[in-house]
Amino acid sequence: MVKIDLKPLSVNECWKGRRFKTNKYIRYQTDMLFLLPNNLVVPDGPLSIYYEFGFSSKASDIDNPVKPFQDILQKRYKFDDKLIEEMHVRKVKVTKGKEYVKFEIKTYKK
Repeated sequence: MVKIDLKPLSVNECWKGRRFKTNKYIRYQTDMLFLLPNNLVVPDGPLSIYYEFGFSSKASDIDNPVKPFQDILQKRYKFDDKLIEEMHVRKVKVTKGKEYVKFEIKTYKK
Protein backbone atom coordinates (compact mmCIF):
# COMPACT_ATOMS: atom_id res chain seq x y z
CA MET A 1 0.00 0.00 0.00
CA VAL A 2 1.39 3.41 -0.97
CA LYS A 3 0.37 6.64 0.79
CA ILE A 4 1.10 10.12 -0.59
CA ASP A 5 0.51 13.08 1.74
CA LEU A 6 -0.94 15.46 -0.84
CA LYS A 7 -4.53 16.69 -1.05
CA PRO A 8 -6.49 14.90 -3.82
CA LEU A 9 -7.33 17.19 -6.73
CA SER A 10 -10.85 17.16 -8.12
CA VAL A 11 -11.39 16.70 -11.83
CA ASN A 12 -13.23 20.05 -11.71
CA GLU A 13 -9.96 21.73 -10.77
CA CYS A 14 -7.97 20.14 -13.59
CA TRP A 15 -9.20 21.61 -16.83
CA LYS A 16 -9.80 25.03 -18.37
CA GLY A 17 -12.75 24.38 -20.62
CA ARG A 18 -12.40 21.06 -22.41
CA ARG A 19 -8.79 21.06 -23.56
CA PHE A 20 -6.40 22.85 -21.26
CA LYS A 21 -4.99 21.80 -17.91
CA THR A 22 -5.30 24.36 -15.13
CA ASN A 23 -2.17 25.69 -13.44
CA LYS A 24 -3.37 23.93 -10.28
CA TYR A 25 -3.50 20.56 -12.08
CA ILE A 26 -0.08 21.10 -13.70
CA ARG A 27 1.38 21.77 -10.23
CA TYR A 28 -0.47 18.76 -8.73
CA GLN A 29 0.82 16.51 -11.53
CA THR A 30 4.39 17.76 -11.07
CA ASP A 31 4.27 17.30 -7.29
CA MET A 32 2.66 13.86 -7.53
CA LEU A 33 5.14 12.61 -10.15
CA PHE A 34 7.97 13.70 -7.86
CA LEU A 35 6.43 12.03 -4.78
CA LEU A 36 5.40 8.70 -6.31
CA PRO A 37 7.82 5.88 -5.48
CA ASN A 38 10.34 4.79 -8.11
CA ASN A 39 10.28 1.12 -7.16
CA LEU A 40 6.60 0.42 -7.83
CA VAL A 41 6.02 -2.16 -10.56
CA VAL A 42 2.60 -2.41 -12.18
CA PRO A 43 1.76 -6.04 -13.01
CA ASP A 44 0.97 -7.12 -16.56
CA GLY A 45 -2.53 -8.10 -17.56
CA PRO A 46 -5.83 -7.19 -15.94
CA LEU A 47 -5.52 -4.89 -12.93
CA SER A 48 -7.33 -4.21 -9.69
CA ILE A 49 -6.83 -0.76 -8.15
CA TYR A 50 -7.62 0.53 -4.68
CA TYR A 51 -7.82 4.28 -4.11
CA GLU A 52 -8.29 6.02 -0.79
CA PHE A 53 -8.65 9.78 -0.69
CA GLY A 54 -8.36 11.72 2.56
CA PHE A 55 -10.60 14.78 2.24
CA SER A 56 -10.97 17.65 4.69
CA SER A 57 -14.19 18.87 3.07
CA LYS A 58 -17.47 17.03 3.56
CA ALA A 59 -18.55 18.34 0.14
CA SER A 60 -15.86 16.37 -1.73
CA ASP A 61 -17.20 13.86 -4.23
CA ILE A 62 -15.63 10.42 -3.97
CA ASP A 63 -15.08 10.04 -7.71
CA ASN A 64 -13.71 13.48 -8.66
CA PRO A 65 -10.03 12.82 -7.91
CA VAL A 66 -9.98 9.36 -9.52
CA LYS A 67 -9.39 10.30 -13.18
CA PRO A 68 -6.72 12.99 -12.68
CA PHE A 69 -4.80 10.78 -10.24
CA GLN A 70 -5.19 7.72 -12.45
CA ASP A 71 -3.85 9.67 -15.44
CA ILE A 72 -0.79 10.62 -13.37
CA LEU A 73 -0.25 6.97 -12.37
CA GLN A 74 -0.43 5.95 -16.03
CA LYS A 75 2.13 8.57 -16.97
CA ARG A 76 4.50 7.58 -14.15
CA TYR A 77 4.23 3.79 -14.39
CA LYS A 78 3.58 3.42 -18.15
CA PHE A 79 0.39 1.35 -18.14
CA ASP A 80 -2.93 1.70 -19.96
CA ASP A 81 -6.02 2.19 -17.80
CA LYS A 82 -8.02 -0.01 -20.16
CA LEU A 83 -6.33 -2.87 -18.26
CA ILE A 84 -8.22 -1.95 -15.07
CA GLU A 85 -10.94 -4.54 -14.45
CA GLU A 86 -11.76 -3.64 -10.86
CA MET A 87 -11.60 -0.43 -8.86
CA HIS A 88 -12.31 0.23 -5.20
CA VAL A 89 -12.58 3.84 -4.05
CA ARG A 90 -12.85 5.01 -0.46
CA LYS A 91 -13.05 8.49 1.01
CA VAL A 92 -11.94 9.31 4.52
CA LYS A 93 -12.73 12.51 6.41
CA VAL A 94 -9.54 14.13 7.75
CA THR A 95 -8.67 17.47 9.32
CA LYS A 96 -7.56 20.31 7.04
CA GLY A 97 -3.89 20.00 6.20
CA LYS A 98 -3.90 16.18 6.61
CA GLU A 99 -5.28 15.35 3.14
CA TYR A 100 -3.76 12.37 1.34
CA VAL A 101 -3.98 9.87 -1.48
CA LYS A 102 -3.41 6.16 -0.91
CA PHE A 103 -3.39 3.52 -3.63
CA GLU A 104 -2.54 -0.06 -4.47
CA ILE A 105 -2.30 -1.72 -7.88
CA LYS A 106 -2.56 -5.51 -8.10
CA THR A 107 -3.29 -8.23 -10.61
CA TYR A 108 -7.04 -8.66 -11.01
CA LYS A 109 -8.25 -12.07 -9.92
CA LYS A 110 -11.77 -13.14 -10.82
